[in-house]
Amino acid sequence: MELGLQGKSVLVTGASKGIGLGCAELFAAEGASLHLAARGKELLETRREAIRSAHQVDVQVHPIDLAVSGSAEELVERCGDVDVLVNNAGAIPGGTVDQVDEPRWREAWDLKVFGYINITRQYFRRMRDRGGGTIINVIGMAGESYDAAYIAGTAGNASLMAFTRGIGSTSIDQGVRIVGVNPGAVETDRIRALLAGKAETELGDRERWREFLSNLPLGRAASVAEVANVVVFLASERASYLSGIIVTVDGGRAARGGTF
Repeated sequence: MELGLQGKSVLVTGASKGIGLGCAELFAAEGASLHLAARGKELLETRREAIRSAHQVDVQVHPIDLAVSGSAEELVERCGDVDVLVNNAGAIPGGTVDQVDEPRWREAWDLKVFGYINITRQYFRRMRDRGGGTIINVIGMAGESYDAAYIAGTAGNASLMAFTRGIGSTSIDQGVRIVGVNPGAVETDRIRALLAGKAETELGDRERWREFLSNLPLGRAASVAEVANVVVFLASERASYLSGIIVTVDGGRAARGGTF
């Protein structure tokens, strides 16, 4: 399917690995030019060279910590106008309300919750003024399938879902579509490391980490590509009547009433 993204400009945050990197690679395959933002300069530069070599598109990288106040404005100034923004930076730690203290909670929300809100605010204004654009917030299934053992993430993701639905419900009237994607469990380096540690502790063998995925639909986590495919489609004109909605990519897990 031709998505019409050839020549479009795309900014992806949290783009050096995982879902963000998967999205960047797929946008590049569609012929889009890229701005990639993440904290680590060296890894970003490595990703840039690999994507340029594979797809012959323009790739610019922006090492930046989006948890720092004023960083959203700085990043927007560096990148200028873009056609598509993918908010993806940030990982909120697990733990119950007794385990996640205020400094850790605030640090995580500064990057993901306020990071998404701040950069959306900046680009919504720009896109509205120039007559069009798309913002996609990669959020997470815990925002709709509540988990007391991941309380900071559940509350943060639920907030971003409400933010996305609220602003996206009317932004389309001004030519700007704002949508969300809620991945369930996704096979990234982060989840492999977390489950390997769990397998070592509970099963005595780090290599048995996949056993913890057996209760998921299809008996596995989603691949990065399966999530990136949805993000890139939503960014295209093929999804032109979608705004203020959340697409859940979890194989039906949330609808079954379960958490990962």
